[in-house]
Amino acid sequence: MYFAFGSNLLKERLQLANPSATFYSTGRLKDYKLNFGLWKEQCVDSAWHGGVATIEFCPGAEVWGVIWTLDKENLSSLDQEGVSASIYSPLEVSVETDNGTVLCRTYQMNNFHASPPSPQYKQVVCLGAEQNGLPVEYKKRLEAVQTNNYSGPSIL
Repeated sequence: MYFAFGSNLLKERLQLANPSATFYSTGRLKDYKLNFGLWKEQCVDSAWHGGVATIEFCPGAEVWGVIWTLDKENLSSLDQEGVSASIYSPLEVSVETDNGTVLCRTYQMNNFHASPPSPQYKQVVCLGAEQNGLPVEYKKRLEAVQTNNYSGPSIL
């Protein structure tokens, strides 16, 4: 099980590298907050032109996301997005769903510095939240995230 909270909320985005990804449930990760940033050595993320989603431990906060099931052979593709370069660390987290708690793999950026996302990245995150029916109040929080106003070419 994989807990997604950023651009991988959007099924079409996740399935580019993980065609076996199947929706399992929405869920809530307690005691973490959503943040946007860049890895310590990056000035700008080359693909998204701004900060990307990560989670930070924060007692009392919560992050909503999607739990996906993936074939075991596709799990390694998640690690290719920066684990070997020490940009991300995999975490095992307990995610609350309507049907109980599910142990999931997720990813946290190492040594990040806060940086606003591009409008394009924010749009993908918000589309994924809408697509999967995350709570209205949480979607409003995502919509309220300030962007860096990047207006050049993008991968969208």
